[in-house]
Amino acid sequence: MTKHDQSLHPIALQYAQDEKAGKLSRREFMARTTAIGVSVTAAYGLLGLAAPARANAHMQQGGTVRMQMEVRAVKEPRAFDWPQITYVTAGWLEYLVEYNNDGTFQPMLLESWDVNDNATTYVLNVRQGVTWNDGTPFTAQDVARNIAGWCDTTVEGNSMAARFSAIINPETGQALDGAIEVIDDHTVQLNLPAPDITLIAGMSDYPAAITPAGFNPDTMLENPVGTGPYLPETVEVGIKATLVRNENHDWWGYAAGKGAYLDRIEYIDYGTDPSAWVAAAAADEVDIIYETVGDFVDIFNSIGFEESSVASSSTICIRPNQRAEIDGVRPYADKRVRQAIAMAVDNAVCLELGYAGRGEVARNQHVGPMHPAWADVPAMPHDPARALELLQEAGMADFEMDLISIDDDWRKNTTDAVAAQLRDAGFNVKRTVIPGATFWGDWTEYPFSSTDWNHRPIDTQTLGLAYRSGEAWNESGFANAEFDALLAEANAIPDADSRRVVMQRLQEIMTDEGVTLQPYWRTIYRHAKPGFVGWDMNIAYLPHIYKIGIAA
Repeated sequence: MTKHDQSLHPIALQYAQDEKAGKLSRREFMARTTAIGVSVTAAYGLLGLAAPARANAHMQQGGTVRMQMEVRAVKEPRAFDWPQITYVTAGWLEYLVEYNNDGTFQPMLLESWDVNDNATTYVLNVRQGVTWNDGTPFTAQDVARNIAGWCDTTVEGNSMAARFSAIINPETGQALDGAIEVIDDHTVQLNLPAPDITLIAGMSDYPAAITPAGFNPDTMLENPVGTGPYLPETVEVGIKATLVRNENHDWWGYAAGKGAYLDRIEYIDYGTDPSAWVAAAAADEVDIIYETVGDFVDIFNSIGFEESSVASSSTICIRPNQRAEIDGVRPYADKRVRQAIAMAVDNAVCLELGYAGRGEVARNQHVGPMHPAWADVPAMPHDPARALELLQEAGMADFEMDLISIDDDWRKNTTDAVAAQLRDAGFNVKRTVIPGATFWGDWTEYPFSSTDWNHRPIDTQTLGLAYRSGEAWNESGFANAEFDALLAEANAIPDADSRRVVMQRLQEIMTDEGVTLQPYWRTIYRHAKPGFVGWDMNIAYLPHIYKIGIAA
C-alpha cells in the first residue's frame, strides 16, 4: 500500500462497512483505520464525511493561560508514570503520533505511516523540515534511536518496553536485530517477527516523548533540547511550573497550522483537595482545571466555568499485590483471598459513592465495551457471604488488610467504599491514606492499594502494561504463562471480531484469578473559564498543549 491509495486499503473498507452496519462505533472505526495508516481525511471520507476543521482560526496570538495541576518532578520519559509530568515536558519534547477524542491517530513528528495487512511491517515516514531547537535536523536516525531506546528493558521503570515487546529479544532485553531499519533520512521500517496491532497506539502514549541524541534526564531542564515550541522557565515540584515560547526556534508546527499561539503556560499546584481548586477559580487565580471530579463537576458549572467531558476507559483499580510479603506471608498470592475481595464488593456502590455515578459499572476485567474486541464475559458474582467463606478457607479471616490510597477526592472515596463493604462482609480492614507526594513514589509496591489507570484505545494495551508478567507497571504482581501467551496471540490478530475469541479467555482469566478490583469506567471532565479554546479534556489525558489559546 502507498500513501496515495490509503482509502482503498481492504481492511479500511471492511471497517467502513462494519461502521455503517452498526457493528462498531465511530470512534472505533477512526482508531482502527488511522492506526493502519489511513489519513484522517481519508478515514472520514470512507464514511462520506468531511474531517473536522481546526479551531486555530478562532485564537488570538499570544497571551498566558494558568492551569491548576499537580506539578511533579520530571525524569526519564520512558519512566513517566503520570501524565501531569508530560504537560510540562511536552513544551519541548514532542511525539511521533497523536491520539484524539474522535479515535483518530494523527501524525506529528511522523508525516504518515503504512502498515501491511497482517501488521508485521510498519513503514514510518518522518516529517521533513523539522529541526531540534539547537538547529540540528530531525531525521529517521532520531526515530530509530528512540524506538531502540523504548525496547531497552534494562532502563528502570521503562514502560515503553511493554508497548514494544513484539520487537524485543527476551534474551538480550534489547531490540531484535533487523527489527528497526533506517531506509533513508526520512524513512524507518519496523520488521516484526509476528503481527502486533498496537505499535502506533503505543507511540501516542505519554511516555513516548521523543528525545535528542545524548539526552540526559538529569539535565533536561537546564538543557531542554527538543523539537517543540516552548521552553521551561521554572519547575518547582508541588508549587508551579512555567513554559514560555521559544522565540529562537522555528517550530515546524507553525507552518503546518498547528497553533502554539500562547506566549506562556503556567501550571499551579493547589494540592489534591478539589475544594482548593474551586477557591482558586473563584479568586481568578486559574483559567483551566486539569481534571474535575465527582460532585465538583456541578460546582464548577455553578460558578460559570465551561465543561468538557468524554466517556472513557479511564478507571480505578483496587488491587492486591501478589508479590507482597507481610510478616513472612504472601497474603494475596492465594487466589481464594483475591476472589473473596472481588465477591465482597458491589461495583455499583463504588461508582455511586466514589465518583458520584459519573460513569459505567465495570466487571474487574480491565477490558470494556468501549474496546474493539471486548467479550461479554460475566463478572464474579457479588456474594459477601461466600466471600467470607473463601477467606476462612484460606485461613485469612483474622488477617488485617491495610488498604492504601492517595488523599484526594474520588480515589480516596472509592477506596473508602471498598473498605466499608469488605468490613461489612466480615473482613478485618485498616484504611491508610497517604499524601500524594509520598504515594506516587511507591505506587507499584504497596501490598493492597488503589491506583487510577488512563484510557487506552485497544483492548490488549492495558492488559500488556498492567498484567503481563514482569512489566514495569505490573502493580498486581500477576504472573501467568497462559495469560502472557494469549495476550501475544491477541496482539497478532488485526481483526477485532476474530480477536474476541482470545479476549474472552483473557477476560475469564482476569475474573477467575481475581487479579484486580476494577469497579467502574469513568466519564472524565475538565473545566475552564470562558474565553479559552483548545483546552478540551483529552480521552487519555494526553498533553496537546499546543492546541490551547485565547479566543479571538
